[in-house]
Amino acid sequence: MSAPRTDFFLTRTAAALAADSTRQRAGYIDTSAGRVHVFDSASQQGSNDAFNLPCIVFTPDGPNVVAHYRRLIDLLTPQFRVVCFDMPGFGFSLPAADYKHTLEQGARVVLAVLDQLQIARATLAFSCANGLYAIRAAQLAPPRIAGLVLSQTPSLAAMQAWAYRMIPRPLRMPVAGQLLTWLARRKLAQLWYRSALPAQTDIASFQETAGQAFDAGACFCLASVVQGLLRETTLGAIVDIPCTLIWGGQDRSHRTTLPESLLESLPQLDILRFADCGHFPDLEQPPRYVEAIIAHMAKHPR
Repeated sequence: MSAPRTDFFLTRTAAALAADSTRQRAGYIDTSAGRVHVFDSASQQGSNDAFNLPCIVFTPDGPNVVAHYRRLIDLLTPQFRVVCFDMPGFGFSLPAADYKHTLEQGARVVLAVLDQLQIARATLAFSCANGLYAIRAAQLAPPRIAGLVLSQTPSLAAMQAWAYRMIPRPLRMPVAGQLLTWLARRKLAQLWYRSALPAQTDIASFQETAGQAFDAGACFCLASVVQGLLRETTLGAIVDIPCTLIWGGQDRSHRTTLPESLLESLPQLDILRFADCGHFPDLEQPPRYVEAIIAHMAKHPR
């Protein structure tokens, strides 16, 4: 059995065993990469004005899920149309049997979400490896992407160095890595929060929300996204698009990573440092993160 088919089987087994109604709190979009779990504030509000607001799109960095973004969504919704969706293989987006987590596939998922929600142009607010999908989406469809607000996303080479440093070798092995991740997903989530967040942070709320998602059948295909990342050889052409990179200074997993490395792909990059934050500046300091997004959008209107 291949690595993608292993994930296909395991994620559907977990979802079937859970059969929890909490999985239905947001909508779903069918894509070639699988059924994507998505929240759209405009659809929730149901007014024409909400659909016409500038749009910001988020993807949680696993083991975070859409539910982790409730406060951030509430803060942004008065001024923006906010879309938040789980990438295939994470949260409640079950991956297709041939989804290999390539940059091309990930970018196509982003564009498919925009297409199906009839969003002509959006700002992508992605983090970590998901930020690389956002960059590739901007390469594939420049008119669709107004700008990028990334967190903890360095260059491809720096992300690969991070993966070799932080991800145990067994998880980097096809099939074996998928099986180990599935069996140890709760423990891996706990260990990741401890490493990624500042030492003084109480990880209980992060872990509780992730645990509730696992109980409801959520997936966490960490091995697959790492293996897909390590197979890539280039991020592609330089992207001439405005980007604000928010960097958490207390992220112990990225202590040797240089955020400036992303300048090689994004020459319009502005780096904004949150010295007291770890790997999730958007979730750790939502009001300050909202201020940064509003400043970015004001500087680079759609």
